[in-house]
Amino acid sequence: MAQTYEFPKLILEYRQVSKLKSTYVDALPALIHPRDGRIHTSYNQTGAATGRLSSSDPNLQNIPIRSELGRLIRGAFVAEKGNVLISADYSQVELRILAHLSRDEVLISAFQSGEDIHERTAREVFGEAAISNPSECRRRAKVINFGIVYGLSSFGLSQTLGISRADAQLFIDAYFKRYSGVRAWLDDTVTEVRQTGVVRTLYDRIRPMPDINSKDFNLRHFAERTAVNSPIQGTAADIIKVAMIRIHHRLRELSLSAKILLQVHDELVIEVSEADVEATSVLVREEMEGAATLLVPLKVDLNVADNWMDMK
Repeated sequence: MAQTYEFPKLILEYRQVSKLKSTYVDALPALIHPRDGRIHTSYNQTGAATGRLSSSDPNLQNIPIRSELGRLIRGAFVAEKGNVLISADYSQVELRILAHLSRDEVLISAFQSGEDIHERTAREVFGEAAISNPSECRRRAKVINFGIVYGLSSFGLSQTLGISRADAQLFIDAYFKRYSGVRAWLDDTVTEVRQTGVVRTLYDRIRPMPDINSKDFNLRHFAERTAVNSPIQGTAADIIKVAMIRIHHRLRELSLSAKILLQVHDELVIEVSEADVEATSVLVREEMEGAATLLVPLKVDLNVADNWMDMK
């Protein structure tokens, strides 16, 4: 309704501003520690079933980034005088893990040659349309690429892209025709989990799937989606934990001023003196990209700024 009428649009805007104010603008300043002027979160090793770290009291992994208004909250997180922040973010790590696990030749080829994976998928799925309308096809391909990892359905794709369910199914079918290795891996993974009742990350960390053979369709369907997502998301969680340990030890060995402040799933935020920025950036990239050996390279995007908002 907000696309047609002004009043529903205003209600949605009010809800957004009200949420930002109550959750962040009002709440976060009250949590600043009087001794050091910082906010301290707690990280939980076993809070998430996938193996991801979770953050609480307050949750600093949930600071907004998608909306322009929400991103302003990140501008309040600043480095101390004489220091800067480094953001080190794994680039498309879950898709790279999917390429490794599925051994799909098209995915592997794209990542090994450094192609834009969304443009490659756009060409594979949409053909000539990707040439005549590249930006829209890339946008749709990006939704498909990331959606596949989460058990994307034709209904979900149609809702996201604003297209018919029939067209959405055609796009998904075209994806699996070109990325046949992904289709085979998804099917094989579900079959194996039905037999074993567990999924494993690349590091053999186990997650039980008790509902994989449930007679309840909704429970079984959710378990099937979880069974293919967990090895991917769980492996990504394992990899960044390995990287964090290695970075911590290297920083100590080299007596650099840097320290890891935050882990936001695929991203690390590090505070460092301006004098040590270059050496720390090189170290962080080396350890993150070398944290695992896959069939495709791991890539890290690095940004430097004096506040968290200007990282992106």
